Amino acid sequence: MRILIVEDDKSLQTQLKQQLELANYSVDTADDGEIGLYQGTEYQYDAAVIDLGLPKLDGKDLIQTLRKQGIDFPIIVLTARDRWQDKVEGLDAGADDYLTKPFHHQELQARLNALIRRSVGQASPIMVNGPFELDTASMQVRVNQQAVNLSSYEYKVFEYLMLHQGQVKSKTELTEHIYDQDFDLDSNVIEVFIRRLRKKLDPDGQYQFIETLRGQGYKLRQFAEAEK
Repeated sequence: MRILIVEDDKSLQTQLKQQLELANYSVDTADDGEIGLYQGTEYQYDAAVIDLGLPKLDGKDLIQTLRKQGIDFPIIVLTARDRWQDKVEGLDAGADDYLTKPFHHQELQARLNALIRRSVGQASPIMVNGPFELDTASMQVRVNQQAVNLSSYEYKVFEYLMLHQGQVKSKTELTEHIYDQDFDLDSNVIEVFIRRLRKKLDPDGQYQFIETLRGQGYKLRQFAEAEK
């Protein structure tokens, strides 16, 4: 999952980026509201963390502008303000949740996970699709109840496909959601990860769970309820 952090406190921004990257997120950062607006409209994100007290364009106006432009990824507001009115204004501007500084990084990660899941209709942290199970809280993957070890980027690709079961996802879209903005989008690295996922999760080809659509991308098979 790819996250945008808009925070002018460089120390906090660095801490958030490091902690979220350890939790398998790809993270872009912005120091002020104007840069945040540019990045939020130019790149694809799964969620954003936005401070209310930003220079150049404050957090509330940034969120309102993103929403007016049809940008609908989940947004968590960060605020050092204790006034309940500030929190309400952030939510009324279009944010989905808020955290008051200081906060625990684990709480931010849990809230991000929940918002991203719910944005695609997945309420539970454990997603089940046929023999495949992915726990977004522990970042564990199982096939027929047996744990399978995936690399960080293999996990990111599989998680994104599990969140969008039955939908065709292009190599470009997959790349944009698992890497930060500096990555070379022309790379064939997604093909490599798909091949590894097939080998690790379905070595005998029994389930044929990832379909390749020539010229379009990849689609994770959505198993019928009776097959689960």
